Amino acid sequence: MSLEQSPLIHLVDDDDDVRHGLGLLIGSVGLRVQGWSDPLAFLAGFDRRDIGAIVLDVRMPGLGGLALLERLVADGVDLPVVMLTGHGTVEMCRRAFKTGAAEFLEKPVDDEQLLEALQQAVRAHVRSRERRAADGAAAERYAQLSPREREVLALIVEGLTNKEIGRSLALSPRTVEAHRAHVFDKLAAPSLVMLIRQYAALVERSRGDPATA
Repeated sequence: MSLEQSPLIHLVDDDDDVRHGLGLLIGSVGLRVQGWSDPLAFLAGFDRRDIGAIVLDVRMPGLGGLALLERLVADGVDLPVVMLTGHGTVEMCRRAFKTGAAEFLEKPVDDEQLLEALQQAVRAHVRSRERRAADGAAAERYAQLSPREREVLALIVEGLTNKEIGRSLALSPRTVEAHRAHVFDKLAAPSLVMLIRQYAALVERSRGDPATA
């Protein structure tokens, strides 16, 4: 992976020396770093589409790290957040994790501990984005199914045979086979196992959502 393609770590800390030192450390493992001294400037300027993570100092003028974390979560930002503090308390730690922080570390932070936390956070973020992309593609393919094909899919996912599906829907075996073939083709499912793995949850959700049923 080139440096331009590597994950980006947003480092939000009002201390210039801390940003410089941590920036060098994080960059040493091939991660890109963008430093921010002002949390409000970060909120206004960062790209939520980035792959990577955010490092937040808890105590900053204007907007503290915990309040910033709450803003990010409320705005639906999915970048994982690692909190840093030089004056941590149990309540502060509890609040950070309850809000959604990936990690909470005390300064002076252990280099290996920070790097491990960031690498784990980045890996989790990549997997999350991949799942989201796959789920979106699956939903688009599912939307192409006819109402009857969705009924057939639901029964396939339940484990019914073609004969049982035919009895349930009052269809001939040949008609069931035709619908089944269309389902596999439209959903680009190479096997029954992959079909169930990719679409069982979507079928279940659609049962409770008339808009997708």
